[in-house]
Amino acid sequence: QGSQKRSNSTPETPRPKRVPSSRSPYGLFSPGSFSPSVTPSQKYSSRGGRGEVVASFGSVQGLAWRGHGGCSVKLFGGPEQNLTKPYKFMFQKALDVREALAGRVEELGEVLRRHHGLDGFSSTALPAQEPVTVLGQISCDGNGKLNARSVLLVGDREHSGGAQIPLDLSELPEYSLFPGQV
Repeated sequence: QGSQKRSNSTPETPRPKRVPSSRSPYGLFSPGSFSPSVTPSQKYSSRGGRGEVVASFGSVQGLAWRGHGGCSVKLFGGPEQNLTKPYKFMFQKALDVREALAGRVEELGEVLRRHHGLDGFSSTALPAQEPVTVLGQISCDGNGKLNARSVLLVGDREHSGGAQIPLDLSELPEYSLFPGQV
């Protein structure tokens, strides 16, 4: 039986709460043990054939595209509406997308008004006692799934200023709607 030496602890020299162990299981699974070295391997730095095609599908040797039947491309709309420079798909600003969609809703509304012989559209924001015709898009109330209790009509900008109203579909025998439908 030997005497056990006890370390003195004072406020100036506190005793460590945990003594680091050399056999800690946390050292084996630390991020450093899984991380690759910073210097790339010799294999990577001495590789060759960068940018070469290593696999292809089908035969493309000497293939030339030719049109038959006298087809030609015709641009619709004015030159300011057509693309005149390279365009990165899906890199649009959210405001530009909103403007394009709002313009499309107004165009479709005008076509629908003429086709059905309607007088005009009313605002979705104003209550009415008699039947009215409104223009807008079907939307969802935010839970992500369109069902009979989550359907909203988002009015157009021109007549409704984008006001949203819930639609009551409970009395309809059948309906077919999708988000974005005009």
